Order: sequence, then C-alpha cells, then structure tokens
Amino acid sequence: MRTHTNAMLTTLELQGLRGIGEAAMPPYYGENHQTAGAFLQKAADFLRPHSPQLNRETIAGIMAEVDAIAPGNHAAKASVDIALHHLWAAMERKPLWQLLGVDPAKMPPTSFTLGIDTPEVLREKMKDAEPFSIIKVKLGTDHDRDIIRTVRELTDKPIYVDANQGWTDRDQALDLVGWLAENGVKIIEQPFKKDDLASSQWLSERSQLPVFADESCQRQVDLAGLAHAFHGVNIKLMKCTGLSEGFCMAAMARAMGLKLMVGCMTETSCGIMAAATLAPLCDYADIDGCWLIKNNPFEDPELEDGKVRLTNHFVGWQTK
Repeated sequence: MRTHTNAMLTTLELQGLRGIGEAAMPPYYGENHQTAGAFLQKAADFLRPHSPQLNRETIAGIMAEVDAIAPGNHAAKASVDIALHHLWAAMERKPLWQLLGVDPAKMPPTSFTLGIDTPEVLREKMKDAEPFSIIKVKLGTDHDRDIIRTVRELTDKPIYVDANQGWTDRDQALDLVGWLAENGVKIIEQPFKKDDLASSQWLSERSQLPVFADESCQRQVDLAGLAHAFHGVNIKLMKCTGLSEGFCMAAMARAMGLKLMVGCMTETSCGIMAAATLAPLCDYADIDGCWLIKNNPFEDPELEDGKVRLTNHFVGWQTK
C-alpha cells in the first residue's frame, strides 16, 4: 500500500494576481520532486518574458510550447496548465467552469475509492464513503470476489471496479465480469496490461459491462488505437498535461464513440477542482483524491448528492 504520493504546487503571478496548479506524481509514472523541479525551472524561464492576455486559445498555445520543452513530465506540465487556467479565472473574476462553457447541472456523481485491503480495514474505510453515492473498488488479486463480497455486506451502492492491469486469463476475466454485474458493478477499468490491447478487445466484445482504458490511455495521441479495444477512456489531467489537452481528448473520444470518465491521482483540492471542470462533459467521474489524503492544504470541495459542486466563486478552491 502506498503511504504517500509526491506532489508539488506551482504558482504563477501576473498583474498582481496568482494562479495555482498542481503536479501529483505517483511513483509508477516516473516523476518526482527532482524531475518536476528541473522541468518547472525550464518552464519558468520560458514563461517569464510572456505577459499574454489569457484565454482558452492563448493557454492552449502556451501549453503547446511548454510541452515541447522536454518529453514526458506530464504532471509537471499539468501544474503549469492548471495554474494558467486558475490565473485566467482570477483575471476575469469568473468561475473557471463558466469560462470553459461547461454546465454544472450535467455533473456526474463521483465515486469514492477503496484500495485493496483486509475486510477489517475496508469496513473502517466505508465510514468515509458515506457522503458518496458510488464506491470504486480496486481489484486484480486472487481474492477479487471476496473483496466485493465484503463491500456488498456493507453497502448496496453501485460499484465501479479497477483491475489495475491485474487480470491475466481472458476466460476467467469474462466469468468474473458476469459475476460482478450480478453484484451491482457498473463499469470495469483496465482489466489487462496496458499494452495487451488484444485481450482488452476480446473482453470488451463479450462483456456485459463497459470496459474503460486507464493506463492504456495517457494522452490524445493514444486515443486512435483504443476505440476497438475499449468502450471508454479515463482522462486524468496528471497524465494528459492538464485541462487544455483534457478537453481536446474529451471531444475526440466522443467523436470516436467512446464513453468518458474523468479520473484523478491522490490530488489536493486544487487538482480535483480542475478535473471537476471537465467532469460535466463525462459519463462517469472518479475525482475523490483530496478526500483520500491527510494533508490537503485546501478546503474540501462541496458535495451535493454525491457530486462535486462547481461553486460560483471566481476561482473555485480555497486554502484552509
């Protein structure tokens, strides 16, 4: 079990106003404080001479140039993108969701994630899930059915499951999907290894539940190869370099007939509220990261009927 995730907040200032962005960096994506700090120094040298009139188009243009500074560094780039969007909202004194043209009424409920753990720990964690209307469960072990049985003893709420690339046998996976559907599971994330698209396609063609790509889907360039293998994709700002590309991915995925989920890492409210501005364009949301950490420097987002509420404050997240 991971006990911490590297994270870094990025601040941009312009005309006496400030924008805050976030890089959340789980170890399996290869970013850390050192790599992010080195990249952000290069980005700062690039951004310092610029004093643009911020809007959606100029931010996208800036991010295209930031992206070209060095390969990878997706979370560090996302922190710049989020900070630029935050700064734009501060300059316009309008909520970011309004500037981006999304409809808060279309916000899907967000799930609350339970990691792989003992029945005793799962029972304890379920207490934190009370305000949420959907439970997300991590699978991919030899005890997947036992985990679901334990959760089902505690709640009848709908369940999303994330196999985290942990399934290896196609026939066993298909049999398990049928059982999961009978037990109130609604979607499956990343059943097989991210590069094993053939197995994901095989399962998707037979599954009675929608199958979503997570690790298989990083950035917009990945989408073209996924439509045949999955029913939908999970867009995460920390993987795709932020809102600029996230909105483009959502539009492209829709045009390809894919369902959409917006996800997260274990982020503070800064990253979560940024992801929440994309959520109304999606069918599903898993943006609970700030409720899964102990040192969130921001106020928790407001929940309404299990949905993250997009407030009318001109920024949308507040420090404690």
